[in-house]
Amino acid sequence: MRREFRERGFTLIELLIVVAIIGLLAAMLIPNLLDAMQKAKQKKTMADQRLLGGAMMGWLTDEVSAAAAGAQLTSLDLNVYSPITAAQLANKLVPTYIQDIPAYDGWKRAYDLYLDTVPPIDENVMAIRSAGQGGIVAGNTYVAGSFEPTDYAQDLVWADGFFVRWPQRMST
Repeated sequence: MRREFRERGFTLIELLIVVAIIGLLAAMLIPNLLDAMQKAKQKKTMADQRLLGGAMMGWLTDEVSAAAAGAQLTSLDLNVYSPITAAQLANKLVPTYIQDIPAYDGWKRAYDLYLDTVPPIDENVMAIRSAGQGGIVAGNTYVAGSFEPTDYAQDLVWADGFFVRWPQRMST
């Protein structure tokens, strides 16, 4: 009499079910991972802008014994600001005010830098802009205010001591 030995292992159906479950879990988790990565890039950009802006404020305070911080701004026109290259800015700020000028924002694109270095220095002195995820600036005129934090294509703008455009959940 012959004994049949049943082989041990998984059937094709069992393997397909496991693969389907893993695929569903991945489909749910990957969008959250991608969103978290964009949020990290946005936060890195804002932190760099804050640090660089603080260094620019320190330079301004030492140069003209005054600072533009504390002003209330409802709109901003970058056309009235003086553009400056990162190398020119580094000559003014490194190493006294900041160790190094951040070369790129969180999306690996250069910042748009503005600093008025020609006396008399009174208003529209300094600004830093990141074009956001898409790398396309929305123009040179901004209305001060926040935008949805998940809108990564929005420009992040810091000027004269505070953020002009920043991510923040808006209440309805």
